[in-house]
Amino acid sequence: MTNSQFAVAIGRPVKPRLRLVVASAALVALIAAMALDTKVVRIGAGSDVQSGAFSPVAYGKAEFPKVQAAIEGRAVDAATLATAIAKDQAAAAKSYGVEASAGPEMAVKFKGVAGTSDAGVYRVSVDGVPATVLLQTGPAINGTDLRDATGTVSFGQFTNQIEYQNAGSALNREMKKQILSKLDTGNLTGKTLSVVGVFQLIDKDNWLVTPVKLDVQ
Repeated sequence: MTNSQFAVAIGRPVKPRLRLVVASAALVALIAAMALDTKVVRIGAGSDVQSGAFSPVAYGKAEFPKVQAAIEGRAVDAATLATAIAKDQAAAAKSYGVEASAGPEMAVKFKGVAGTSDAGVYRVSVDGVPATVLLQTGPAINGTDLRDATGTVSFGQFTNQIEYQNAGSALNREMKKQILSKLDTGNLTGKTLSVVGVFQLIDKDNWLVTPVKLDVQ
């Protein structure tokens, strides 16, 4: 019996059936490849204990103190930084910033009064700073400022983009744990804040600061 005769006999064309077979074979091959690439983990043992596996929790715990110290060590008074940026943004970035993909990371310190909060982001009035200073206090901490602030963390240190992104998130989470969790961040309006942190200089008129030190008076 020919293919056409077979197709007539079963009442449907051959090609869709062949496509189904090919698709099924491809699915089986994919599952097999996934199985070969899967690591078996004993129940009760997290992936963090696997030899050579990247652990965001361990990374954040180990690296945040280093990032914090580096930012504190080179933080510039906000009024001084604002004056330098207004005079020559490129020169200010070169003098005080650390190069990053979307713009230089600027370490800054200031004291100011917190205004109202918008989803955990407070506007802080800082003397001598014409820019709008916004302070992230969670629950969501956005961006990779902590990861990029020192210039010592690069993509090449990680296996892939996912690990690189996870490193940034891990530092944010560790900062929240060590700094923000000790404060009543939902009740800062009207209070005087002493801050050390970092922001990416994209818009000179708007600074979104991620803190590494926050004292409330």
